[in-house]
Amino acid sequence: MAPSTPLLTVRGSEGLYMVNGPPHFTESTVFPRESGKNCKVYTFSKDGTLFAWGNGEKVNIISVTNKGLLHSFDLPKAVCLEFSPKNTVLATWQPYTNTIANKLHLQKINDFVLSPGPQPYKVAVYVPGSKGAPSFVRLYQYPNFAGPHAALANKSFFKADKVTMLWNKKATAVLVIASTEVDKTGASYYGEQTLHYIATNGESAVVQLPKNGPIYDVVWNSSSTEFCAVYGFMPAKATIFNLRCDPVFDFGTGPRNAAYYSPHGHILVLAGFGNLRGQMEVWDVKNYKLISKPVASDSTYFAWCPDGEHILTATCAPRLRVNNGYKIWHYTGSILHKYDVPSNAELWQVSWQPFLDGVFPAKTITYQAVPSEVPSEEPKVATAYRPPALRNKPITNSKLHEEEPPQNMKSQSGNDKPLSKTALKNQRKHEAKKAAKQEARSDKSPDLAPTPAPQSTPRNTISQSISGDPEIDKKIKNLKKKLKAIEQLKEQAATGKQLEKNQLEKIQKETALLQELEDLELGI
Repeated sequence: MAPSTPLLTVRGSEGLYMVNGPPHFTESTVFPRESGKNCKVYTFSKDGTLFAWGNGEKVNIISVTNKGLLHSFDLPKAVCLEFSPKNTVLATWQPYTNTIANKLHLQKINDFVLSPGPQPYKVAVYVPGSKGAPSFVRLYQYPNFAGPHAALANKSFFKADKVTMLWNKKATAVLVIASTEVDKTGASYYGEQTLHYIATNGESAVVQLPKNGPIYDVVWNSSSTEFCAVYGFMPAKATIFNLRCDPVFDFGTGPRNAAYYSPHGHILVLAGFGNLRGQMEVWDVKNYKLISKPVASDSTYFAWCPDGEHILTATCAPRLRVNNGYKIWHYTGSILHKYDVPSNAELWQVSWQPFLDGVFPAKTITYQAVPSEVPSEEPKVATAYRPPALRNKPITNSKLHEEEPPQNMKSQSGNDKPLSKTALKNQRKHEAKKAAKQEARSDKSPDLAPTPAPQSTPRNTISQSISGDPEIDKKIKNLKKKLKAIEQLKEQAATGKQLEKNQLEKIQKETALLQELEDLELGI
């Protein structure tokens, strides 16, 4: 049996060593520290019971359970190590000399990705387009590679110079991020990206992303039934989609460019690393409730602990050569352990010991920050630059971007399943016809005598006054129609319906329309 608490492996200029996981954080005796800078690579077996590393002279294997050396091989040039799923084979990589067991004959294959999990194994292959022909991704099941109907699924598309292919855990579907080097519309310096869904049962679709801009990250939930995409010009949007590629929950906008599901799939972290300040949002994705908002500044690495409760963030070289170190967090936002590398040293790699699924059962989510002896760090708030001419003047609350709040995209009719695109389109048509009929009835009904309004009439009350001037009466009637449509849009938004951009713009004009109506009525 492996230890009940995951170990942490640290590789840097101080050597290679292991640290006991929470709550102790002391150096482990499982693996004696190997000093020096020659350790290039290490790996755990899938169940965490075996550990292998290369020190530039040999590749060694130890038992994490028994703390003993099992094997040592003279492989000084090994730069990649990987255990087989049953822990019977250790694969090492150096100049390639293995025998080919099977081969897929397909011209111009540019990339491929093997599926995770047990047999039957599957592979996704990408062939770029040429001479007006589209690019395509095909899914195959090993070893069925021959014949015109061997492919399980095929998805072709234009606008793709390269792709990123992401299998879900159950190997039932692949998400494909297709990217171009240049955006011909000129909207983005970084090219253009689209997201595609391909299932092994032959189904495929284009994932509609409601905000333009780059796709920063796409991740599958461990359940393989939903995925989260982070996309759009900053502040970026984040949305969870189901297997029909319908949006389930929209997290609104924020400073984020990465997403990380917990091993059990019940918690999602949205983070802004790299050129962002390290803000994290920790969400309960069963109830869609925000748990915490910690900040991990200057982080270059993030990883969930296999127990689904703790998070590792690190600042490593060569990405950043200053302030190297790592932190262990609880998902409620508390820092439980912190290690800063000395100023004359570097941290190169840090990772959790892996465990098989089911070793750590999922626990009930808590929203109260767990106690910690490590003091919390208050993030430094950078003040915006103000030119000298404005420094003695009051600060206005103007914003460069309008922030969008989180929104549940599920149907509000008591049914948890979101509406399909066709059903949603039919629902909108029905609502439009219903509104048109109501408008037609109001136009055909005879004019009623105006009801005397109280002296303190609210601004949004639409009076029935008639000026006697046909032009003014026509303007008043048109304004009332617009305000009535805005009220209907606001009611739809209150029920959870996602509004289009032009509909949101109409709602923003309500104040100006009310003012215009009031001015016309006062002039009567």
